[in-house]
Amino acid sequence: MKDPRYSYDISGPIRPGYEQVLSPEALEFVANLADKFTPRVSNLLQQRQDVQARLDAGEKLDFLSETTDIRNSQWSVASLPKDLQDRRVEITGPVDRKMIINALNSDANCFMADFEDATSPTWDNLVQGQINLFDAVRGVIRYEDPDSGKQYKLNKNPATLLVRPRGLHLPEKHMRVYDEYIPGALFDFGLYFFHNARVLLSRGSGPYFYLPKLESYQEARLWNDIFVHAQRMLDIPRGSIKATVLIETLPAAFQMHEILFELREHSSGLNCGRWDYIFSMIKRLRNDPRHVLPDRQQVTMIQPCMRAYTQLVIQTCHQRNVHAIGGMAAQIPIRNDEAANQKALDKVCADKLREVMDGHDGTWVAHPGLISVAKEIFNLHMHEANQIDRKRTDINITDADLLQVPQGTRTEHGLRENVRVGIRYIEAWLNGHGAVPLNHLMEDAATAEISRAQIWQWLHHSVTLDDDETLTEDRLIQVMQEELNQIEQEIGHARFHEGHFDQAFQLFQQLCLAESFEEFLTLPAYEYLLENEPQDQETKNKMLGL
Repeated sequence: MKDPRYSYDISGPIRPGYEQVLSPEALEFVANLADKFTPRVSNLLQQRQDVQARLDAGEKLDFLSETTDIRNSQWSVASLPKDLQDRRVEITGPVDRKMIINALNSDANCFMADFEDATSPTWDNLVQGQINLFDAVRGVIRYEDPDSGKQYKLNKNPATLLVRPRGLHLPEKHMRVYDEYIPGALFDFGLYFFHNARVLLSRGSGPYFYLPKLESYQEARLWNDIFVHAQRMLDIPRGSIKATVLIETLPAAFQMHEILFELREHSSGLNCGRWDYIFSMIKRLRNDPRHVLPDRQQVTMIQPCMRAYTQLVIQTCHQRNVHAIGGMAAQIPIRNDEAANQKALDKVCADKLREVMDGHDGTWVAHPGLISVAKEIFNLHMHEANQIDRKRTDINITDADLLQVPQGTRTEHGLRENVRVGIRYIEAWLNGHGAVPLNHLMEDAATAEISRAQIWQWLHHSVTLDDDETLTEDRLIQVMQEELNQIEQEIGHARFHEGHFDQAFQLFQQLCLAESFEEFLTLPAYEYLLENEPQDQETKNKMLGL
């Protein structure tokens, strides 16, 4: 599909109804964004690699000397709209139709519809997700369960909607501008903003976003420039967009003030993206033998480095008069085991109590069954819409605090758990599912990233596990095969061979054994998605660059 007014190509199929969001005007808007900002995205991705090279050479992360004035001067972000004042419980999830309705109808204050880690970026998932949000914004979204016939529709006073586009690193290979694939982030943001900004503003809300995986204030500046340009193009009042940045990379933890400053007319605060933050800790310090992490289950929020990180988010946000949102409770209610369910809920309660007592203004949950638990704790200890007036001047976080190495053990059990979760998640992702229930936790791409990154790091540094045996390549391959066989036994031979377990196993093994570290597993996994898509060979070759 081509539009003669702009040099772009769409290679994904235009199924009935897709023209609702893939209109020529909308695609021209996205193409304009891509033409203007893709070169800057490429430069910023290269900047990440330059930082990595310096870290590998022995440079230490620290607060930036060139931005000392920003950290030390007095300034605030712009005031927030009414429906972003109270965000005490936010639920997150993929952009499928039923999820959107249930999340917006839930008792959560906000719902973050996620095109990133909770959505496998198949063409159909992405376009249908845009259609679902188009209908949700207008209050006309409906869904009928094909098995039960149950009807779903929006209630009055739904939760406030926020949208997370993909990270800057992910391409969208179904759309090219001047023969170059566009960043997936611009595709997701552009379509949603083009179709919904005016409608949201007319309803007393606005185009609200979450920005994932930023690593520098320059990346925040890029997003601010995108926002200014998009609002100008559609004659939307400047400052209408509000965006919460996830502090989920280690470099970003040293640039929180700077990130808020760059986005100050569009900022709605910071969020503690704890799981990706752990992944980033491993990734950015992967070649430092002094910074090898223990089992991921032991890297909890009470580890000193994690406490430092979350408290610095609170202090920074409140100093700048904006929200500090806490991390994800990934637990799923366990219906058939009351004791196990209570144990899981106790963990959630302890986590949310720590957050509200520290000063967080809200928190995340992955399942509707946890909303009441989290809200009860926040209601008990946060009597106003937020705690921004609590400035936490008692906190003094240093670079050494952020860089403390988490303490714990490296175990055979942790190794096997990483292998199992990694393979199971990647297989589900290749089947088009981005949010996957595993072991009574709702897992997204960050889980698989931690799993494979940790194995790579352990293998790279020849760590000794709790059985006093060194992790070698031969041992890892044996464990992977054993766990793959166990997965087949658990789910059954037929289900196993109907799925993409061979591809998932191959990719996971490739990532763990690679000589050089792959920045994101979703980049090679995306190529598998494209291979699996039912398309004519010519189109498939174009997307694969053949």
